Amino acid sequence: MPRTIFQNIVIQKFEEATSLAFCKYTPIRFFEILHIEKGTGTIVINNHKVKYSDNQLFILIPSDQYNLEIETPTTVSAVKFLNSFFSSSSLEENELQRKEWFRRIEIILHSADRTSNLRLKFNTDQYSLNSLFSVLCNEYNDENLKNEVVLKSTMHTILHIISRNVNFISSKMSSSKIQDIINYIHSNIHDSEKLTKKELANQFHISENYISQYFKNKMNIGLKKYILNYKLKLAETRLKYTDLTVTEISQELGFTDSSHLDKTFLSYKGITAKKYKASLSTTL
Repeated sequence: MPRTIFQNIVIQKFEEATSLAFCKYTPIRFFEILHIEKGTGTIVINNHKVKYSDNQLFILIPSDQYNLEIETPTTVSAVKFLNSFFSSSSLEENELQRKEWFRRIEIILHSADRTSNLRLKFNTDQYSLNSLFSVLCNEYNDENLKNEVVLKSTMHTILHIISRNVNFISSKMSSSKIQDIINYIHSNIHDSEKLTKKELANQFHISENYISQYFKNKMNIGLKKYILNYKLKLAETRLKYTDLTVTEISQELGFTDSSHLDKTFLSYKGITAKKYKASLSTTL
């Protein structure tokens, strides 16, 4: 039976654990961040085994299956949350928070490192995350302190640090310029004006007439098609994990309207975005 939570956020910390009763290999119905402070063992995610040790992070999403096979006593924080955690009583504030948190997490969702241990580029970020997880656990578990504003702001900071450390393409990619272009595209995917050939050429000091060929030579896919495919991946993610309408998703990702997104999504998945969204509700 899938594991569920009945609150917007549930935070648990296990000190020197040798087994975790909650951690059964069944699908989850929430987002989860596992912060392994110390210990060794193996985490199994969707039949993929990864060794873990001190100071490691793993991100789980709805429908993932995982468990921990502990070898030495392990200290781990498990932060489980629903997308509704970032809602607010203010409609305007709610919209801004929802967009911000999901833009952070969608970067993480599309990282190849998500189920293979997220490696932080900066040592200072590791120290910051250790402190932030302590703040989060203390705030949540002390009824005298527990404050939603503190929990949300701390979670936003954690997601921001994780997302900026995510590598978008394989470390085997030898050209730093193409990696910079990919990162730039991902960071600006919601702003079509920054993704024109002219803007990319200016940004990376490549001829406007050559930028498309350069990209295709390095990535084996055309620039325009890569951008469109990435937008469609984001659309699929939002259809799966948010309550956004097809119209709202089309506006956020720069499609002309919902019909334009429907037609494009049909060529990508063989089903319209609206029908895909409807099909998800029948499988939960």
